[in-house]
Amino acid sequence: MSLGNPIPILRIFDEAKAREFYVGFLGFKVDFEHRFEPGLPLYMQVSRDGCVLHLSEHHGDASPGAAIRIETSELDAFQAELIAKQYGFARPGIDEQPWGRDMSVKDPFGNRLIFSALHRSSAERAG
Repeated sequence: MSLGNPIPILRIFDEAKAREFYVGFLGFKVDFEHRFEPGLPLYMQVSRDGCVLHLSEHHGDASPGAAIRIETSELDAFQAELIAKQYGFARPGIDEQPWGRDMSVKDPFGNRLIFSALHRSSAERAG
């Protein structure tokens, strides 16, 4: 048996704000969108490189205020990209942690995305 990478489901409440944040600010692309019929809640997949997220307006799919950690090998470049966009709601900094370096960003729905560049020894222990 082989297990694949998990795909977190994050709760959203406003399609326009979700697109502005995930596509416009973070640089993800929309892979698919689904509604059971017009006017019903949206469920969509966004991705960037190897990171895949599901965003859902459905009440029972997820609780707002989740936190997820996304590993990256180019944290400084990603931070510079985000800062250059001059997004009105986030200017993320990078924090040194015992396990590596983290850049935390909250989406408009209270979900926290922590982009991490792990120290080599931490990454080896996790793998």
